[in-house]
Amino acid sequence: MKNTSIVFYTSLVIVASLVLMGITMPASLESITDSTQGFITDTFGWYYLGIVSVFVFVCIYLLVSPVGRIKLGKQEDEPEFSRPTWLAMLFSAGVGIGLIFYGTAEPISHYAVSSPTGELGTNQGVKDAMRFTFFHWGIHAWAIYGSVALTLAYFTFRKGERALISKTLRPLIGKHADGAVGKIVDIIAVISTVIGVATTLGFGAMQINGGLSYLFGLPSNITTQTVIVLIVTVLFIVSALTGLGKGIKILSNLNMGLAAILFLAVFVFGSTLFTLNLYVDTIGSYMQNFINMSFRIAPLNEESRSWINGWTIFYWAWWIAWSPFVGIFIARVSKGRTIREFVVYVLLVPSLIGFLWFTTFGGAAITTEISGLLSISSLSAEESLFGVLETYPFSMVLSVLAILIIVTFFVTSADSGTFVLGMMTTNGSQNPSKQIKVTWGVFLAITALVLLYSGGLQALQNTMIIAALPFSIVMGVMVFCLLKSLQQEAKELGIGQISTNMKKKKVDKQTNEDARKVG
Repeated sequence: MKNTSIVFYTSLVIVASLVLMGITMPASLESITDSTQGFITDTFGWYYLGIVSVFVFVCIYLLVSPVGRIKLGKQEDEPEFSRPTWLAMLFSAGVGIGLIFYGTAEPISHYAVSSPTGELGTNQGVKDAMRFTFFHWGIHAWAIYGSVALTLAYFTFRKGERALISKTLRPLIGKHADGAVGKIVDIIAVISTVIGVATTLGFGAMQINGGLSYLFGLPSNITTQTVIVLIVTVLFIVSALTGLGKGIKILSNLNMGLAAILFLAVFVFGSTLFTLNLYVDTIGSYMQNFINMSFRIAPLNEESRSWINGWTIFYWAWWIAWSPFVGIFIARVSKGRTIREFVVYVLLVPSLIGFLWFTTFGGAAITTEISGLLSISSLSAEESLFGVLETYPFSMVLSVLAILIIVTFFVTSADSGTFVLGMMTTNGSQNPSKQIKVTWGVFLAITALVLLYSGGLQALQNTMIIAALPFSIVMGVMVFCLLKSLQQEAKELGIGQISTNMKKKKVDKQTNEDARKVG
């Protein structure tokens, strides 16, 4: 196949080995991933919290720093996509299926099943449930994506490097970025991406199955999920073959439009005033407790620590495992933006949109639970959305719309994944061949099915946490190299010296005036 590298073949062998083990020894795979996941969360929980907080602080620094004026590309480069399309593409790739899957499931779980603070079923429990949901899906998540995406976009479009993770490390490792060290880094990124995207596809298949089961009584099992994955695989491969400017662009705008319709229906037919009040109140609580939540590890409380491992550490691992895929994709569509504009639209805008989504759907789930209309907390995670919609006018229409949205998000995430994996395994090609994309599309589908077959939701979560650990180290080095290169460029361009020169001129002017007075 054209432009394939050693990274392609090595990654394929590793993924194939994982798939083979899952098919022949599913119980062993589940046992291994479970014990490894337990070791990582117990031993490296503090590390995950620390490294993700570093990414947040770096993004905030770049937002307010003078280097924010630097463009991701040459001075004459213009953005390829309009802002609404750009936002739709990065949002769809970044959190699409997750919003649908956890929009109702997470807030109701924190409120009625397992509280982060021990406040179950109380007014304070409602506030805590929403605050921690914001925490998991807000600035920290997008800072992880943004750190990888910004580093890649900067080195690719401004420094002329190929769109590979390894090339962003050149300021530190020099020529080794082109050698064995660089290849190992790219293989780690590919494996992390495959597992991250496959895990999300598993969530999507489970929720489509859950919706069909809840609405039409279809059996919820691996057979049904296999049929769903196979059908959607055909759809996303067809979409991926049409290219970035057609299939992915059209689907991103479509699923954002459909999601907006579902959102408006729940927002308007639900407790609108309660939603708005809860949204504003939770943003305030989120900001007040931002630092505390960022470093909350509960060393003296085993129950709280278990909750943090199962939720916060899992999410940080999920975002990190997804970051090579989402980062490369966001970088690919962000050429021509300034660093400051990039941070605003990748860090702040998606967070605020996501917060409104979770307040609307999470708030609806909690109010439905409180009212006694239906016990949402007794439903499985993949069925909770459909339980909420059952209490609304036109419930069947809204539920079918929700399934359609899940399918379109599923397809968008998967075809974006095949595109990115194609880039990563063809020496950074901006337009990987159709054969490469089809190959990765098939392997993503098979990996998702194997993970479902070998343990369902728990196997998906375990594998995600394991895959994230090695790539988190790579991310830390990437961010260091970005800051180092930006500092050097700022000196060359004289950025950041303007204010210093102005202060010097003011001092000189004042000195001259004082001298004249004395004279």
